[in-house]
Amino acid sequence: MSTRDPYAEAGVDYTTLDAAKRRAVAAARATSSNPATRGAVVDDASRGEPATVVRVGDASYAFVLECLGTKSLIARDFEAVTGVDRYDSAGYDTVAAAVNDCCCVGALPLVVNAYFATGAASWYAGTRHASLVDGFARACGDCGAAWGGGESPTLSGLVVPDGIDLAAAVVGVVPAGIEPLLGGTLAAGDEIVLVSSCGLHQNGASLVRAVACRLELGLAEPLASGRLFGEAALDSGVIYVGLVEQLLARGVAVHYLSHITGHGLRKLMRADRELTYRIERLPEVPELLGFLAEKAGLSASEAYATLNMGAGFACYVAAGSGAQVVEAAEGLGLTALVAGSVEPGPRRVVLEPLGIEYAARDLQLR
Repeated sequence: MSTRDPYAEAGVDYTTLDAAKRRAVAAARATSSNPATRGAVVDDASRGEPATVVRVGDASYAFVLECLGTKSLIARDFEAVTGVDRYDSAGYDTVAAAVNDCCCVGALPLVVNAYFATGAASWYAGTRHASLVDGFARACGDCGAAWGGGESPTLSGLVVPDGIDLAAAVVGVVPAGIEPLLGGTLAAGDEIVLVSSCGLHQNGASLVRAVACRLELGLAEPLASGRLFGEAALDSGVIYVGLVEQLLARGVAVHYLSHITGHGLRKLMRADRELTYRIERLPEVPELLGFLAEKAGLSASEAYATLNMGAGFACYVAAGSGAQVVEAAEGLGLTALVAGSVEPGPRRVVLEPLGIEYAARDLQLR
């Protein structure tokens, strides 16, 4: 992999951030026994996974907190340039980021809480808040969860006056009779199904903003299709909860799930296992991501290590079960393909069509 880190150049240095996360995970692990007197057990096998699993009696619950990042700034800047309010997309993706992580451990979301932090109360003037609320509520409907409540502080001096910091917390439950998906059953011979994204989803907004600064028309720059750069960047992401729910209900032999967000397709080796993930087929790259990679000057290796490049979610299933995942995805209007398989060998990702390999050192989340 290239030593250049284009996302770090745009302000998101995962080398530094991941080291900080590992430090926090180590401190958090030391607290795992705290809830034992209340009849709950934190499953330490979920440390480093997209969601934390807590077992209470015979039930397993998952908890996630996810921040949207700077996509709300794209909505702000796009509205300033075009007059079009797309805060509904920011609201939708705030939920999507959290619930897609939640279902990775086999937990279906029950309740979502919101965090809307503004720099000034004046942010709520106009249509923005109504749009934000509509998008957040629509996403809760699409994932089958209730919007429970939240927090909306005004943080003058911490958040810029015309900005909003968005996050969502979700509690989910693993269906009765199913063990949480924490990678323990992942094995050589498993098939890897990649479920397509529709574009940026919730990762890469800082890169979009950096590229927009270099374009003559900024977010109003037209793509080949005629759509505006900012319009495409603000497409709402895909929620994969319905697919996971169907796979579990049908008894498909799901061994692991990975939400492809930050770190791009390096996330295919998120499981804490010494296995090789060989990809022989890749999904079509959405127009927005191809444009973004080109204008940012990313090599293929850099692009696939940074963005989802058309693969929004990965399902690892027993040999011969991949076709069932594809069928279920297509029934929900999603596109999926049996893209590769898990092999014995060192922890790495091999993207055969591109001649790219990511080693274990390229993704260190634990």
